[in-house]
Parts: sequence; structure tokens; C-alpha cells
Amino acid sequence: MDVEPGRKSPYKGAEAAPARAWLKAAGITDAELERPLVAVVNSWGELAPENYHLRLVGDAVKAGVRLAGGTPLEFNTIHVVDAVVMALEGMRGVLPSRELVADSVEVMVQAHQFDGMVLIPGGDKVVPGMVMAAARLDVPSIVVYTGVTGSGRYKGESIKLEEMWEAVGAFSARKISGDELKGLEDHAFPGFGGGAGCYTGNTMGMLTEAMGMSLPGSSTLTAATPFQLRAAKEAGMQIVPLIESGTTPSKIITRDALCNAIRASVAIGGSTNSVLHLLAIANEAGAGIGLDDFEALSRQTPCLALLAPSGPHGLEQFHDAGGIPALLKGLGSLIATDCLTVTGNAVEQNLAEVEVHDRSVIRPLSDPVAPTGALAVLRGSLAPDGAVVKCSAVRAAALTFEGKARVFDSMESALRSIYDGHIGEGSVVVIRREGPSGGPGMREMLGPTSAIEGMGLADKVALVTDGRFSGATRGLAIGHVSPEAAAGGPIALVEEGDLIAIDVPAGTVDLKVETDELARRKRNWQPLEPRITKGYLYRYSKLVQSASNGAILG
Repeated sequence: MDVEPGRKSPYKGAEAAPARAWLKAAGITDAELERPLVAVVNSWGELAPENYHLRLVGDAVKAGVRLAGGTPLEFNTIHVVDAVVMALEGMRGVLPSRELVADSVEVMVQAHQFDGMVLIPGGDKVVPGMVMAAARLDVPSIVVYTGVTGSGRYKGESIKLEEMWEAVGAFSARKISGDELKGLEDHAFPGFGGGAGCYTGNTMGMLTEAMGMSLPGSSTLTAATPFQLRAAKEAGMQIVPLIESGTTPSKIITRDALCNAIRASVAIGGSTNSVLHLLAIANEAGAGIGLDDFEALSRQTPCLALLAPSGPHGLEQFHDAGGIPALLKGLGSLIATDCLTVTGNAVEQNLAEVEVHDRSVIRPLSDPVAPTGALAVLRGSLAPDGAVVKCSAVRAAALTFEGKARVFDSMESALRSIYDGHIGEGSVVVIRREGPSGGPGMREMLGPTSAIEGMGLADKVALVTDGRFSGATRGLAIGHVSPEAAAGGPIALVEEGDLIAIDVPAGTVDLKVETDELARRKRNWQPLEPRITKGYLYRYSKLVQSASNGAILG
């Protein structure tokens, strides 16, 4: 087994005999120990459809590694399942789990001195967590995403996952029956994978491909199909030449590559969570990406594909139209094509034979869905350090909005008020103390936004929070408000009935309160007692940085 100059293999020489004996007790042979050792880092589990099939994918990856002359050794990471704990106390653990995933991969690969790794993420925070670990470790790496799911069908109509949360709101408003709700529940998710739309996991799978860390076209393959298994085998085969050539993530995850990923995200209406995760990956890679880059690139990049939940096209249709390679090809000179990828080639070579197969799904630059990208960064007196909105999910009539604040110090209290019919037209629902530190954990607000949608208030109510949103969110939903309430940001000073003005095209979100009055409120403000006072989430709350920095740990 060749190793990089200056690095001593832990499995060579007489002094490594005990280690080799231990490995041989697990069935490893001398011949296998002579080959490159490849960590196959899986997120298989029984809690979610995006993980359940990953044993098959892992087996395919390992077969590919062996075909190429390497020795695969597999271990698992955790996955806290967003869709299961949505709108519950358990959602506090989801974003913090990203750091645990990154740390666990780092510890395992660093300690055992693997020569390379194939990462198999399934789940919203597992994808960025594994890519963060790849950037941090800088050993040859390749990512095999869990894959996507077809849309469900109920009573002859297509149904997607986000509609389940909206159905709860519709049920509460007595617009649908209990039997209808149960029917939707039984048919919404017909297979394995990360869903049919631009939810966070799928968004990050596609952006990982866009930055060059996955094989072209692999991130939008339907989960647990022969197509995905063949791609997984090819990824396992490809890791060995990456090891032999010394091609590490630091040569791939560059500033230009991350800018390509940002452009891809805003061109497809990707999840707002991609802002948090790309900032965190950039931090690990030392790539110098900041929140202002998202704003600048989104204003320069047209939206070319209106994908669910913002639009009519599912990811199966997007894949059939050419997927991420066709999108990058369609973005033309906006994409940095000299970036190296895990194929061993630059983006330009990967795209040489690529064509867009369906112009109704991936539109041309000359006829985009919108002239600017689908994400917007807002600043103003309510969010001096920035806030994020998925403008492609907002109906045109609601892009500018002014209303009176309805203030809640938790997601649960806001949900109760929405379901009880206490939120009227023209309200701006302010949900605070849900930021990275104050939550802790920066919970997603899909419950409140879906309740608003389901009760028919989507165009008539705005939501502003220092928490965050699912990729399934629709409507005027502004998240990542920074500084957060726990840090004494302006959102902590909002009072019931205050006017809040939102202008997405202008990039502003303002609290319409006199400066002197805000100063008085600031003098009298006192932080509330933390909700959690022990364990990992308590430690996380003390170390986590602002959402404007990607909610990374300090």
C-alpha cells in the first residue's frame, strides 16, 4: 500500500503486527493490506427512506473499490431525520448533528489512516457534514448521494412530501377530512431516497456534484435502481485512481468550485439551508466564501429551472432533462469550467458532450424562468447581519409586504396560534429564540409555514425568524435573521404590533420603530434563561457561531 511522502502506513513493518493481527481477526488478508485502504462511510439506518437502501449502495461501492484494486472497509455515521422530528422538540438536534457527522468521519479516518474515502450520505445534514469532513481531512474522497424519489400519487393526482405538512393545516381548517389526510399520508412517499423536490438533502446532493465531488449526473439518479447501483460501483472504482494521483478535496473544493455550486443552487431554487452548509464547507476548505457572495451571485445568475416545491417539475424530470451537467452547461460562461472534479478532469471536459434534453425543464439563458437567482439575502434594521429568503417560493404579489408583528418566543406557540385561527391577514409572524444558539439548534419552521399555506393565508401573511426553513417551504418565509435574538439582535426587541416592512426585490427587511425607542428597548433587554442546560446541545449553544457564518462551531 503506497502512502503519501512523509506519512508512515500504520499497517507496515514488524511493529504493526498487532494491528494486522487484529484486522486479520476480522477476515482481512495480507493481500488486502497491501492495497489502498478505502473508508466506505455510510449513513445506512432504518429510520428514513433516504437511508434504508444504503446497504445496497454501500455494497456496490465496495465492489467497485475491489474491482479497482483497493480494499474497502465500511463504517456508519448518524442521521437525525428532519422529516420525522419536524415541528417537534427533536428538531433541535438536526443542525447540530451536522458537526457530529463531520467530527465522527474525521476521527475515524484520521485515527485509522485510511488512504481515501467514499462517502454515502443520506439526509439533510449528513451530506454537508460528510463534505465538511472531506475538506477538513483532505484525503482523496468521492461522494455518492442517496438518490431521489418519484412523486406519490393519490386519487389520480401527484403528491409531494411538502404537501403533507400543508395537509395538516388544511385538516385543521376543516378543508379536508381525516380519511383524506390518512390517504395522503399513505401515498406521499412511494420509494427510497430524498424525495422528489429541491429539499435540503437533494439540494446538497446536487450542489456536491456541482462543486465536483460526485460523478457527473449521479446526484439525481432515482434511489435503489440499477442506474444508481452502477454509479455507486463506478464511484468505488474511481476512488483508487484519485488515491494514486493524490487528488484531494483541496484541489477540488476551491472558491471557484463553491461559486459554481452557489450558482447551481440559485438557478434551481435550492433550499435556503444551502447557504448555511456551503458557508460551513467553505470554512473547512479555507475558500473565503461569505454571505455577500450569495447575494452577488444570485443577482448575476438567472433561474433556469423551476423545480418542486417552488415549481411544477420533480427531480426525475430534471434528471431526464440532463440534471446538474445540463444545468451547468446551460449556465455557460457563468460557470468556472477549469475547476478539477473527481473524474480527474476539469468541468469543461465533463461537459463537452452534454446536452439539455428538455428545454421546458431547464430553460436557456435567453429565456430564463427569472432573470435573477432563486435565493435572496436581505439586510436592514431587523437583520443587520443578513437574512435569507427563497424568493422563487414567494408569489409575486407577496414580494413586497408590510404588516404588524405577531411575536412568539417559540415555534410551538406560533403553531398553536396559527391552528387556532388567531393569525389574521396582514400579519408578520415573528418567531424568535430559535437561532443556532438560542434555540438551541436553529429548528426548521416548516410546521408554521405549512400551516399558513394549508389555511389559505400564504399570500396574506409573512413569517420572519432567526430559525431556518425546510427546502419544502413555500411562501414569504424569511429566515437566518442575524444577529439572533439570543445575541440581543433587533429581532429580540420586536414588540406585538410593530410594523415590519419586507422588500425582496430591494433586498431589505426593516423594523419600523424609531431609533430612540429601539435604544430604550435594548437598554432594558435581558437574555432569557437557556432552554437546555446540559449535554451536547448545551455545549453546542455555547460554541456555535451566527447563521451569517454558517452556524459553524467556534
